[in-house]
Amino acid sequence: MMAEYLLFATERYALPILQPLARALQAGGHGVSAWLVDGAAGAELPAPVRMVDDVRAAVALRPRAVFSAANWVPPFVAGAKVQLFHGFNVEKRDAARGHFRVRGLFDLYCTQGPATTAPFRELAASAGHFKVVETGWPKLDPLFGEPDPLARQLREAAGGRPVVMFASTFTERLSAAPHLLAAISAEIARGERYWILTLHPKCAPDLFERYRSLVGANACFVDTEQLVSAQRAADVLVADTTSVVSEFVVQRKPVVTFRNRAPKPHMIDFDDPAALPAMLARAFDPALAPLAAIAAYADAIHPYRDGQSSQRVIAATDALLAGELGPLGRKPLGALTRGLQIRRQLGYWGRSAR
Repeated sequence: MMAEYLLFATERYALPILQPLARALQAGGHGVSAWLVDGAAGAELPAPVRMVDDVRAAVALRPRAVFSAANWVPPFVAGAKVQLFHGFNVEKRDAARGHFRVRGLFDLYCTQGPATTAPFRELAASAGHFKVVETGWPKLDPLFGEPDPLARQLREAAGGRPVVMFASTFTERLSAAPHLLAAISAEIARGERYWILTLHPKCAPDLFERYRSLVGANACFVDTEQLVSAQRAADVLVADTTSVVSEFVVQRKPVVTFRNRAPKPHMIDFDDPAALPAMLARAFDPALAPLAAIAAYADAIHPYRDGQSSQRVIAATDALLAGELGPLGRKPLGALTRGLQIRRQLGYWGRSAR
């Protein structure tokens, strides 16, 4: 049965999460629209995805389901509300305020792997107003899918050298970008390895300028929409407390982390910028890199390596709508308050679509 679906995002970094799902829906003959607000406003997903211009157009669409790669979704738009998550749980905050915060807005949580499925199922059993299905994460489908032309270009630019990727969170107290700039600049100047540089879209403009100034024969800079291709191309990641660490580890590749908030055995964590060369040497040495811990962590957070997570999300949504997951309880009172806040934020006081 053909149907209409809506993709929802509030930040540009959500676009690579939604695009694989859009392709899977379109392959099934469904109509796909995207509504991008706040930090994602003005961005686009490639045609034939139809871009929704405003809140009234989204309401008029009456989709079968809304897939959100944000921590909220407008409750007055029709359709099942499906949470896809905008990143992995990297423990930037405590559980009650972070990854496991339940706001009462979603009907279905599509979890990434066992490490998050079990806690969300406990919450679902207690709350009763949402369901949980472990599907894997659509964003990572391209990591294990068809050949990636951009990833190939990045490898070719390296000219046979090892490839290091650098990524940093925007959270100032956790960001490695200001601290590692000089050390990374020195490594790039040496030219022993090729560097792919990227920063979170919310990082300060001056940081973007300083890292972009390093681009040349030994380094390039990629935007957030090209993140998956960069991860495919790189051999080792240097980062901090960004969810890119978890995305990269899913490939079973080593990660070097600078002052990670919650360092774990699969990370090569350090706190002195001067130690970066030694940490890189360790990461590139199969005898020293924590490969067993990397594999164990990858299996816990995202065991799927078939590039089919988008298809599982669609199947889980179909099961929810068919009643195969059981009835949903009444949403909590807090969801009503949050819904009013969303109406005020989006400037919509019309009727809710059904």
